[in-house]
Amino acid sequence: MLRVGVIGPESTGKSTLCKTLSERCGYIWIKEYARTYVEQLDRPYTIDDLDCISRQLTADLAADYGDQVVLFDTEMIIMKVWYEHVYGQVPEAVNRALRDYPMDLYLLLAPDIAAQPDPVRENLDNREYFFRWYEREIQATGVPYAVIRGQGEIRTERCAQRIKAAALKQKK
Repeated sequence: MLRVGVIGPESTGKSTLCKTLSERCGYIWIKEYARTYVEQLDRPYTIDDLDCISRQLTADLAADYGDQVVLFDTEMIIMKVWYEHVYGQVPEAVNRALRDYPMDLYLLLAPDIAAQPDPVRENLDNREYFFRWYEREIQATGVPYAVIRGQGEIRTERCAQRIKAAALKQKK
């Protein structure tokens, strides 16, 4: 299995990219559970909600997908940063999941496309700040990563190339 963490600030095209790559290449796409969860709330989210989201994400990370390429549209680094940014703390369960279920590759999407506001997004004015924070967190893991820039098809093709190269390297 090749675990690919698709990561980046809000509104950088993570879900669109995952959907496109899944359809074109047959990759498994683990959708962003956090968005669906938060959209269904009739109140502001709490730390207990983040705990619930983290548990679901951990279950997704622990699942056996055979020898498939699996795209994680949100993964534990995003959860770690979210906890730290909003609540000033990171549960040990999040740090443990980062250690126990590491990615094989990160695709870090740059905030070089227009932001698309919606009611769930909170930090559209701080996308560069979060981009740098995610990059530091990725670097701390030692996992290979690629910063992905560009619009539309160029962005998609750059990701596809990085995934193919990582899959070939893994098979050797």
